Amino acid sequence: MEKTKTFRFNSLSEFHEFCNLPKPEHPLVSLIDYSKVNYPSNDSELKWIQNFYSIGLKRNVNARFNYGQQPYDFDSGVLTFVSPLQFLKLEIKQDIEVEPKGWLLLIHPDFLWKTPLLKKIKSYDFFQYAVHEALFL
Repeated sequence: MEKTKTFRFNSLSEFHEFCNLPKPEHPLVSLIDYSKVNYPSNDSELKWIQNFYSIGLKRNVNARFNYGQQPYDFDSGVLTFVSPLQFLKLEIKQDIEVEPKGWLLLIHPDFLWKTPLLKKIKSYDFFQYAVHEALFL
């Protein structure tokens, strides 16, 4: 059994490239139309760690998400809050053809540097759940 590689995204540009998207217009903040995301099609499982915040509002997702050892299935939609250095795993359902919709907001921590929001965001429980208790709505 071949071990799936874990990707590490240190910048929004790296994530954009991985998803086959054009470079972000700003290096520290990006709003992505999720219908344009095109993960590498030859992989049925993707793992990554990102060094930025993400807020995702998605519908028609043809994947099962894992945070830690806990799987979550969101056929009808999902709202996620992910902080830097969280481990994510997607199991892509190859046999289901759906057109995902929604938005993904990416914010690099440097964008918040020296702002009151940097301290405040750390107090938001929905970004600070333990890996096995990630918040999904």
